[in-house]
Parts: sequence; structure tokens; C-alpha cells
Amino acid sequence: MSAIRPIAFSLALLALAACQNSDLAEPPAPLGPFRLGLNIAVADNIQKVPISREATKEQWEAAIEKAVQDRFGRYQGEKLYDIGIAIDGYALAPPGIPVVLKPKSILVITANIWDDAAKKKLNPEGKQIMVFEKASPETFIGSGLTQSKEKQMEVLSYNAVKKVEQWLLTNPEWFGLPPKGTKAAATPEVTTPAAVAAPVAAPAKAPVVPAAPVKAAPKVTQRAAAKPATPPVLLPNPAGTVP
Repeated sequence: MSAIRPIAFSLALLALAACQNSDLAEPPAPLGPFRLGLNIAVADNIQKVPISREATKEQWEAAIEKAVQDRFGRYQGEKLYDIGIAIDGYALAPPGIPVVLKPKSILVITANIWDDAAKKKLNPEGKQIMVFEKASPETFIGSGLTQSKEKQMEVLSYNAVKKVEQWLLTNPEWFGLPPKGTKAAATPEVTTPAAVAAPVAAPAKAPVVPAAPVKAAPKVTQRAAAKPATPPVLLPNPAGTVP
């Protein structure tokens, strides 16, 4: 029974890890006319935390360039933008560390972006980004015990390049889009000349005409008032009935 528990636990870890989702299968976020041009990663000045697995600069450059291609290669705009990433430092959690320490892997990069046609850098200063491993069944007891060095580098590169995409999305004006937080200007109402109301002239004063003297009404006697002005018209009664 005791031998079954570690096996069941390992199978549960693998099942949960397989359920982790990647957003690369989803449509990319809107970046206007963006299309990936140059994809350059440089690790010439990379620094390693003392307690870490060893990885060469070539391995890091390949891991970052693959993550950039996987993410930004999805964009199919008509204008090229170049992405350059410097890999500043890293720590890959080694195996054999006690579980209570739970060492985490870390990656620090600096990203820049250029307008390829204009040969112009769009960000005034490099954007430094630090990422850690995300909590998962594989990192709960330390990724050094559950992941290979290559897998750790893949996960960190994915996380770092996703942060680069989020950074670009906060600067839409670089791609000809309205600045973040602004609303599109409302379309002004257009009125045709016919619809414009003409100024209303003040009414002209009518000439004052003296009122005619009012004649006194003739006196009407009680007999005359009771007598109808015209005799009533009698209509024929075709039914022969008496009204």
C-alpha cells in the first residue's frame, strides 16, 4: 500500500501538469499592423545566481528566440517591427535541494523594440522584466526535482516573452493605435445649409388705425327676438310616419 502512494502521487502530478493551458493557441491580442521582423536575443553579459543549474548563453539565446517566434510569429500585420532581448541573469533551481526550501527559478531580461522601416527605436529605455516560475504541480516541491533544465528554461522564456507582449499592449501608439485609456473622438454632427435656421426678423409694427365708432345695436323687441329669421324647411317624410 505504501508503494502505491508515491506512484499515484506522481501520476496525479503528471495529469495536472498536462492540464496547464498555453495561450499561444488563442488569437493574438490586437497590435495593429504588427509583424515580427528581426528576432534577436543576446546573453553576452548574463549573470547566474550561485545556487543554480548551469546553462550556456547559446542555450538561453535559443530559448528566448524560440519563445519570441512562438508568440509574435502569430501576428500577420503589414509592418515589420524588430524585437531585441538581452538576457541579464537567471537561476535554475537545482535538484537535490530539501523540499522545505522550495527553490524557484528566475529569469531577468531587458527588451527593446524598433520600427524596422524607419530604423528607429520606439522605447526610450530598455524594459527590464523579471519572471519566476508559476505555481504548478511541477514546481510545488521545487522544479529542480521535477523538471529538466531545458524545461525550466522553456517555462521561464515563455513567461518572460508573454510579459514583453503585455508591455507592447500598454503602448498602442507605437503601432498607430489610439493611446491606452483614450476614447475615440465622437463624430461631429454635420448640418447642411438648408438645415441651418435663418435669423428671424422682428415683426414690423402695423400702422395704428383709429377704430371706427361703434354704432349702438338696434333695439330688439321681444316679439322680433322670438320670430325666426327664416322659416323652417320641412323635409318630406317618405315613411309616412309622424315625427
